[in-house]
Amino acid sequence: MGRNETHHLAVDWARMTERLLYLFPPVIGVGLIGILREADPGVPGLERGLLLVGSFGYTILTLGLAVALFLDARRVRSQGGASSHWKPNPWLNAVFALIWAPAAGVYYLFRRHKRFGTKPGWSGWWFVVAVSLTATLFGAITAGIAVILVLPGLFLTAVGLAGAIAFGTFPIAIHQDAAYVCTYGDGWRPNPAFYLGVAFVSLFVPPLQPIVAGYYLTRRRQAVQTV
Repeated sequence: MGRNETHHLAVDWARMTERLLYLFPPVIGVGLIGILREADPGVPGLERGLLLVGSFGYTILTLGLAVALFLDARRVRSQGGASSHWKPNPWLNAVFALIWAPAAGVYYLFRRHKRFGTKPGWSGWWFVVAVSLTATLFGAITAGIAVILVLPGLFLTAVGLAGAIAFGTFPIAIHQDAAYVCTYGDGWRPNPAFYLGVAFVSLFVPPLQPIVAGYYLTRRRQAVQTV
C-alpha cells in the first residue's frame, strides 16, 4: 500500500470527535429519542430500547470520545514540530473525556479550531438554526395557550415535541454553520466549538437557546450576505 493510499485511509479523529459530540443530546433524551418518548407510539420493545440507549449510550459515547481525543491529540503533537504553539497532551484529554465527555470534547475542538480552523460544509445550516428557533417560539406560544385554557396534555405535548425538535438539531446546526461562516464570512470569525458548547448549555437552560439563535442569525446576516 502506497503512502498516498495510507493517507486517504487515515481516520479524521477531529471529525470523529465532532460526530460523537452530536450524539450526546439524543442519548440524554433530546431530539428523535425525546420525540419518541413524548409521543409514546406503543411500539413493542421501544421503551426498553430507549431505556438501554439512555443507560449505556452515554458511557459508550464517553469511551469513544476519549479514544478519539487521545488519537487526535497524539497526531497533532507528532505533526506539530518544535515550532507548534499548541501541543495537546493525549492522556490528559482522554482522562478529561472520561470525567466529563461533552466539556472535554468542546474544549478540545475550541483549541483545535484556533490552531487549525474547522472544515466548512453545507452553507444552508443557518436555515436549520432558524427552524430550531421557530420551533422554540412556537412551542412557547402553544404552551402559553395551553396554560391559559388549562390543557395539561397540550402543554406537555407542545413543550416536549417543540423542545425535542429545537434542541435536538440546534447544536449540530450552529456548529456546522459557524464553521462555514468563520471560513467564508466577512470580518466575523465565530469559533464553532464555542457555539457548540453554548448550545449544549442551552439544553439545560432552555431560555438561552432563542437568545443565542437570534443573536447568531443576526450576526451571520451581517457577515454573510447569502442569508
